Amino acid sequence: MSPVSGAFSAEARLIHAGTCRVLGQPVTPPLVPASIFVASGEPRPARDYGRAGNPGWEALEEALGGLEDAEAVAFASGQAASMALMLALTRGRDRIVLPSDGYYGTRVLADRLRPHGAEPVPTDQQDLTAVERELNAAPSVLWAETPTNPLLRVADLSRLGELATAARAPMIVDNTVATGLLQRPLDFGATASLCSLTKSLSGHSDVILGAVVSRDPELLAELRAWRTSGGGIPGPFEAWLALRGLKTLPLRLARQCESAGLIAAHLSGHPRVRAVHYPGLAPSAAVRRQMTGGFGPLLSFEVNPGDSEAAADRVVASSRLILPATSFGGVESTWERRARWAGETAPDGLIRLSVGVEPVADLIGDIDGALNCLQTQPSTEVPSCA
Repeated sequence: MSPVSGAFSAEARLIHAGTCRVLGQPVTPPLVPASIFVASGEPRPARDYGRAGNPGWEALEEALGGLEDAEAVAFASGQAASMALMLALTRGRDRIVLPSDGYYGTRVLADRLRPHGAEPVPTDQQDLTAVERELNAAPSVLWAETPTNPLLRVADLSRLGELATAARAPMIVDNTVATGLLQRPLDFGATASLCSLTKSLSGHSDVILGAVVSRDPELLAELRAWRTSGGGIPGPFEAWLALRGLKTLPLRLARQCESAGLIAAHLSGHPRVRAVHYPGLAPSAAVRRQMTGGFGPLLSFEVNPGDSEAAADRVVASSRLILPATSFGGVESTWERRARWAGETAPDGLIRLSVGVEPVADLIGDIDGALNCLQTQPSTEVPSCA
């Protein structure tokens, strides 16, 4: 473990996580692509068989845990992390109170696990009365997500934490959009913070990983047991890439948050846009209290014409710079009409935009050019404005 301790900022610890300060040793934590380790006698699980541990995981987990002064457990994907959490926490509990407007993959996973655990109960988590009612109806897990994906709605973590404590319900917060750099759910009563490292944390659209961060030793041990037994382990190379990406997270997010705010403000006054969703537009007291340092790289907006599905598809296809692609948080800007995915609850004409690190003037120019395609009469093929 790096000797750069809590006396330094989270950003400084992030950069030095996994670094060995011994003379002659590499500055960069080495890649260890090993499935077995030399071992005999009393088993050492993390150094016997590769499904139980790898030095690269440990360096990555040190970096992630330092963001929230906690410990982390890395998984093969955000969904693998979510499944381990659901299996670990629903024992003895009847339901999972989920956000009705959150990531649709979480709802799909919870529904698939219904025969083996708790009933998923989608709830508007901005409606605190509804959340309290559902938590008190039966022993539950509160599964929050803020900001939500793709509508970027913000739930009040302080109040949700109070309701969860009163109901003796563990609170999980999907922190993928904000990351632990902008928002620390554990400080607001969360039992665990969940993130997809595929997005902003690794930041280069080249890995699929997930992680859980917690200060609860029993839960952390249970999650490691589920990871080993279930085999949802991160690959050594993926963990190495994610750690490398994390070291530039503060720089990337600062640029992306600033650009996302400028783009959201620009779109708010655009004649071909009827709604913009971004936490930084007139942020509430709860948003300012729990999100520090920025409001994230993700925003969404709805196009204006009546046939919004076709119009949104034309806008996405007409970009010359922003890539049509799913996921978010990479250094390259991407967008998509989110309702193209089965099971998504987003409006048909909603475009989710992940703001990268390109100059914001270039991005705004590209967005305006794509929106200008809506002035022309649509043809049987998607036109290009190039």
